[in-house]
Amino acid sequence: MITLYDYLDSGNGYKVRLLLAQLGMPYRYVELDIMRGATRTPQFLAINPDGRIPTLELEDGRHLAQSDAILWYLADGTAFVPTEKFARAQVLQWMFFEQYSHEPNVATPRFIVRHLPADSPRRAELLQRLARGREALAVMERHLQSRSYFVGERYSIADIALYAYTHVAEDGGLELAPFPQLRAWLARVAGQPRHVRLLDRPTQG
Repeated sequence: MITLYDYLDSGNGYKVRLLLAQLGMPYRYVELDIMRGATRTPQFLAINPDGRIPTLELEDGRHLAQSDAILWYLADGTAFVPTEKFARAQVLQWMFFEQYSHEPNVATPRFIVRHLPADSPRRAELLQRLARGREALAVMERHLQSRSYFVGERYSIADIALYAYTHVAEDGGLELAPFPQLRAWLARVAGQPRHVRLLDRPTQG
């Protein structure tokens, strides 16, 4: 059985948990408290030298890090990844957008607000990150004006990757009210079969 090393409040970990639930794939769940340095121990660094979650341990003992790489590994060959070449590249396009433009400016404000003290020097980042976060949401809004999902009019791991932190963006101060197409897409994703919520604790497979 595969093992997922994760932190429950992590949107990056949630991407993997959501896909695993929708694939109906059993797994062992190991929660590590990133706020207490649990991913910086010698034991975990031997698994993932970058010291980050999520990390997936395969049945043969190999380890895979980076949430979007894990999504691709688990979803390849399933209905969550298109078979057509250009559509597959488009899925990657949106996953790269999520990591480069979206996650740093949508997820990071949420982390600062939820997990750092009010006097943290990182609070100074918020205004700039929120401005860029609104720009990223606006890109998504424009794309969704004529589409139900991000690639090929079908739900894919591109949607999972972008949904994870978008649906909780307001936790960090990013209002979703100005983005009606985005909110409609969020509802479609939440209505997918076997959907699980961010803070739903996984049952052991």
